[in-house]
Amino acid sequence: MGSITDLPYLKTNPKVIFFSDFDGTITLEDSNDHMVDNLGYGQAKRRAGNVAVLENKATFRDAFRDMLDSVKNPFNECLEILQKNMRLDPHFTEFYYWAKENNVPIVILSSGMVPVIQTLLETLLGHKLDDHLTIVANEVESRDGKDINTPGGWQIKYHDDSHFGHNKSLEIKPYAAVPFNERPTLLYAGDGVSDLSAAAETDLLFAKAGKDLITFCEREGMPYTVFENWSSILATTKDILSGKVSVKKEQKE
Repeated sequence: MGSITDLPYLKTNPKVIFFSDFDGTITLEDSNDHMVDNLGYGQAKRRAGNVAVLENKATFRDAFRDMLDSVKNPFNECLEILQKNMRLDPHFTEFYYWAKENNVPIVILSSGMVPVIQTLLETLLGHKLDDHLTIVANEVESRDGKDINTPGGWQIKYHDDSHFGHNKSLEIKPYAAVPFNERPTLLYAGDGVSDLSAAAETDLLFAKAGKDLITFCEREGMPYTVFENWSSILATTKDILSGKVSVKKEQKE
């Protein structure tokens, strides 16, 4: 690990860093699920793939690529469809502006794709993203040299070589390794199987009610705080920032 000054989310000396999943956590519906269910091979086969990952019968990397490969629409068409159909959690916008005003960096760690996430956030917030929010996710690339905006022309380009495709924990670990008295409190919000790699890395895990991440946490005996929407996340984060509540855990050996 480099020096603390090499860690970009520490440059404003925040007391809290908020890491979050995007699809189904910040949005009400998962954009990838929407594409697969409506443009690809459908909900039943997609759900079977998620269950296989949860039961350790398939890697997320392979199952997710299989799902997205079933979507043949040009990429720009996919973006247009998602812009018309996706909605933010009704309380996330308030959290976004509060975080900006209170020096709480937001780091989106997603198994989705950067251009999808950026397009949806800018569409739904109504402006370009401010620099307190960072997106770390997979990319989109050409399939077989085709233009991505042609039928069957795009595919996911994974962030790393892990069996997740994007091992979200790798972005969090350097911050967790900062000496206890010098590091900010680290928070994470998620909902599904793509969040399994990040689930144990932060001081407090918000897990969305009724979703697969809670199933995993229950199975593994991992502590979590249930959230229905971002109003409770905002309230808890305010309490942590003000010092009313402390959730910071000593560094694991």
